[in-house]
Amino acid sequence: MDKFGTLLIVDDNKNILTALRILLSGYFNRVITLPSPNALLHTLREEPTDIVLLDMNFSAGINNGNEGLFWLTEIKKAKPEIPVVLITAYADISLAVRGIKSGAADFIVKPWNNNELIATLTSVCGQKRNRTKNTEPSEPVAQGGMFWGVTPAMTALRELITKVAVTDVNILITGENGTGKEMLAREIHRLSRRKNRPIVSIDMGSVSETLFESELFGHVKGAFTDARNDRTGKFEAASKGTLFLDEIGNLPYSLQAKLLAALQNREIVRVGSNTPIPVDIRLICATNKDLNGMVAMQQFREDLLYRINTIHVEIPPLRERLEDLKTLASLFLERYAAQYDKPVRSIAESGYAKLEQHPWYGNIRELEHAIEKAVILSEGEQLTEKDFVLTNGSAPAARESDCSTLKDMEQLMIKNAMDKYQGNLSLVASHLGITRQTLYNKIKKYGL
Repeated sequence: MDKFGTLLIVDDNKNILTALRILLSGYFNRVITLPSPNALLHTLREEPTDIVLLDMNFSAGINNGNEGLFWLTEIKKAKPEIPVVLITAYADISLAVRGIKSGAADFIVKPWNNNELIATLTSVCGQKRNRTKNTEPSEPVAQGGMFWGVTPAMTALRELITKVAVTDVNILITGENGTGKEMLAREIHRLSRRKNRPIVSIDMGSVSETLFESELFGHVKGAFTDARNDRTGKFEAASKGTLFLDEIGNLPYSLQAKLLAALQNREIVRVGSNTPIPVDIRLICATNKDLNGMVAMQQFREDLLYRINTIHVEIPPLRERLEDLKTLASLFLERYAAQYDKPVRSIAESGYAKLEQHPWYGNIRELEHAIEKAVILSEGEQLTEKDFVLTNGSAPAARESDCSTLKDMEQLMIKNAMDKYQGNLSLVASHLGITRQTLYNKIKKYGL
C-alpha cells in the first residue's frame, strides 16, 4: 500500500504530537509536528505539505476554539489546495461544524479512535489524490481505505454501493464482528454527495439510557445537574453530513421509539428545550445481529427496522472470501513492518497455508492483529508458519434467521442465553424476561 505524502500536525501537547507521529508514520512518507501555530504559515511555504491536522485550542485557559478557526482561515488563504482536518473535544463539535463551513475537510474528536483517525486522514488524502490524478485508483484498496477484493460476493457488493452511495437512501450494514462494517460506512460517505461534510459515528451499545437523549439530541444549559453549557448532539453535528449508528441492535427497546421519532420527523429537541431543530442527515446503521429475528422476539421495533434498512447490505465473513486473504495479509504486513521499523518483507507459502486453514471467526480484524503480532515478534525478513500463533476462538452464535418456526427460534434464544451466561439460570431468565419456573419448563420441553 502506497503511503501518502507529508502530514503537518499542529498541537501544543507534546505527548499528543509524539503519539500521532508514531501512529501515522506508517501511512505518510513524512510527518512534521509543530507545538505552536506561530511557525505554521512559514512551514507551509517552505515544506511541500499534503494535509494539515490542526488542533482547535493553543493558549492556556482559552478553550473556545477561535484560535483553530483563525488558523484554518489563514491556511485557506495561503494554501487553499491543502486539506485541513481539525482536532476538537467532544463539547466543541459545534465549533468543528463551523470549521467545516469555513473550509475544513473533516474533524477528529478527542479522545480519538486510532482506526477512525487513520480512516479520516487517508480518506481526505485519497480524495485529494483522486482530484490531482483525475483517474480511478488501480490498487485493490480504495482510496478511502475499503478493501473490496476479487470474490463475486464483494464485487456485487461494490457495484451495489456504487449505485446507492450517491443517493441519500438509508443503509443498513450487517455482518459478523471484524468484517469491516464501519469501514464500509465511511466508504459510502466518501462516495456520497456529502463527502465534504462530516461523518459522525456513535456506538449505540455504549450509550447509557440516562444519557441517550443528551448524546444524540444535545441539551441546553441547566437542563440537568452539571449541564453548565449548551451541548450539540450527534444529530446536529452530522447535519448536512452522515450519521453512522454502529451496533444498532444493542439499542434498548425502550429507547427505540425516541430514535424513530427523530428519524421520521427529521428534527430533534435538545434536552431541557421545547424548540425543534431540523436536521439533514444521511443515515447508515450497522449491526452483527439478526434484526428480523429480534423483531419476531419483540426486541426490536418493526417500524424502526423499516425506517433504517431501505437498502440492506451484508458483508461476507473472511472464511467465505479466502481468495482475498493473501492480499489482505500482504497489505497488513507492509503497514506494520513500516510502523514498527522491522525488516520483514514477505510471508512464506507455509505461512499462507496456515493462515488459509484458520477459521477466522474474528474476520479481517483478527487477521490484522495476527499479522501485527507476527511482525512485532519477527526476527527475519520472511514470516513462516511458526510466526503465527493462532487460536480458534469461538464460532459466531447461531442466528435466528436459521430457524423456520417460532418454536425453533425460542429454543435457539434459550440455548444462546444459556451459553452466554454459562448455565446461570437466574441470569438466563432475567435476560429473556421470563420467570425461573417458565425457564425450567421450557428447558425440559426442548431437552436443553
